[in-house]
Amino acid sequence: MSVLICGSFAYDNIMVFPDKFKNHIIPEKVHILNVSFMVPSMRREFGGCAGNIAYNLNLLDGQAAIPMGTVGKDFEPYAEWMDKHQINREHVRVINEAFTAQAFITTDLDDNQITAFHPGAMEYAHHNKVYNTKDISMGIISPDGREGMMQHALQFKENDIPFVFDPGQGMPMFDGEELKDFIHQASWVTVNDYEWQLMQERTGYEAKDVAEQVKALIVTLGGKGSIIYADGNEYEIPTAKPDQISDPTGCGDAYRAGLLYGLLHDMDWETTGRVASLMGMIKIQSNGTQNHSFTLDEFKLLFKENFNREI
Repeated sequence: MSVLICGSFAYDNIMVFPDKFKNHIIPEKVHILNVSFMVPSMRREFGGCAGNIAYNLNLLDGQAAIPMGTVGKDFEPYAEWMDKHQINREHVRVINEAFTAQAFITTDLDDNQITAFHPGAMEYAHHNKVYNTKDISMGIISPDGREGMMQHALQFKENDIPFVFDPGQGMPMFDGEELKDFIHQASWVTVNDYEWQLMQERTGYEAKDVAEQVKALIVTLGGKGSIIYADGNEYEIPTAKPDQISDPTGCGDAYRAGLLYGLLHDMDWETTGRVASLMGMIKIQSNGTQNHSFTLDEFKLLFKENFNREI
């Protein structure tokens, strides 16, 4: 059983400014803003939604993840990383005239962030098609190029493959009618609380309106856990408690990998939600989005410790 994970691959360039932005920005001069921040340290992480979800799902389920995305001429280091971790690259397409998507994130001592994002090859996502589906049992559409997300939803539907709609930070690209089309085509919908509010405003839907069209609506609430609307019920999923909070970046992708694992193995919603929650907790304890690791036995032990039940 495999999951075709449609979404982005990106390099995350993370810098820390050892001061506070407010000490260098003059409020009455923001209309002619011209500032430069010296950042003595920088790290480059492998990221993007498809890459992150695939990495996390493979930690749980061997080689279940098959990510699909478009990348640029600078992808070789990321490709080597994927090969090292035995992540399938069959559906990763190189666009030679573009760079891989990149985020440039500068954080100050108040944890304020200034981010620039270059979509690069991600905008060619529609050049990839959902094909060779005989071993694909389900899919997920995570943030990607606009046309790619729309076409892949149609292709999943045409191939009779159930999929998760996970609009994420791609939500602003779609109007209410387009979001309704995604919901109608999908088998499951997952959003965080901010995205859920935006989806409600654009579609006019309440939770019951979405839940009646799909097998489940999953809304994550950060440190407050998550709610799963399914089978006419509302399942309140608690968080697992981290020993430390190092970096929340990528927690949503880790959660979605846990969700996919539960769906692949026909787990009930109470269990599936907790698997997803624990994945988010493990990720938040590590810097970067793909630097944590565990064995399945270690995961099962953590699951029992956090939730007093077994998978």
